[in-house]
Amino acid sequence: MDEVMDEVKVVVAHGERATLRVGDVFLKVDSDRARIEAEVEAMSLAPVPTPEILWCKPPVLAIAALPGTTLGRLGGPSTGSPAAWSAAGAAIRTLHEAPLPPRAGRAGRSIVALRAQLDAECESLVANGMLPADLVTRNRQIAEAALRPWTASFTHGDLQIAHVFIDGDEVTGVIDWSEAGQGDALYDLATFTLGHEEHLDDVIAGYGTDVDLGVIQAWWSLRSLLAVRWLIEHGFDPFAPGCEVDVLRSRM
Repeated sequence: MDEVMDEVKVVVAHGERATLRVGDVFLKVDSDRARIEAEVEAMSLAPVPTPEILWCKPPVLAIAALPGTTLGRLGGPSTGSPAAWSAAGAAIRTLHEAPLPPRAGRAGRSIVALRAQLDAECESLVANGMLPADLVTRNRQIAEAALRPWTASFTHGDLQIAHVFIDGDEVTGVIDWSEAGQGDALYDLATFTLGHEEHLDDVIAGYGTDVDLGVIQAWWSLRSLLAVRWLIEHGFDPFAPGCEVDVLRSRM
């Protein structure tokens, strides 16, 4: 009898990395060996559920699929009960209170470097006609509130809702740790609730401590401004309903 082969599915792919699914195994291919090493290290240190690492032979990392489903994706409908969103908030708080990892992550970029990158990106967005000047100017003003001193936490660095898996009201795992490291906790909370502002209260209730909502809103603007050109250049559509450009428009 012929052996039945699992179908190979492309989960996401662009010039820097790709993720494939073969049955219950995910294969992450990354051109940057340091990112794979950082991901393996972060998963070993994180105090929240993460996928089982099956093997790692750079540039490929093989991990097992997680049970459950994600809470949704940017630009798509969100799923899960308020309790599920609160459970995610509690898991994020557990991560943020863990001992610091040795590396700086995406959420740990210096204020000086981030401000310079943001200003250059805003100038490019307007000069190349990607976004209207008033939209960029307003969101650049809002984004300034995120550029303040912060206390380092263990951050995921790319905590999109598509990276958090839920079964019922329980978090079963968090994936994609390549940007993890020391950083600003509110960056994670902002990334997780980007485009799903209606669930922010549930997430904060689970997180269990007061946070500066103005800074979270500032990160929504900042993250979206930095993402638009990169997404376009890598074949994604930030103008799709509910995505980054709609997030920017909602701040007007």
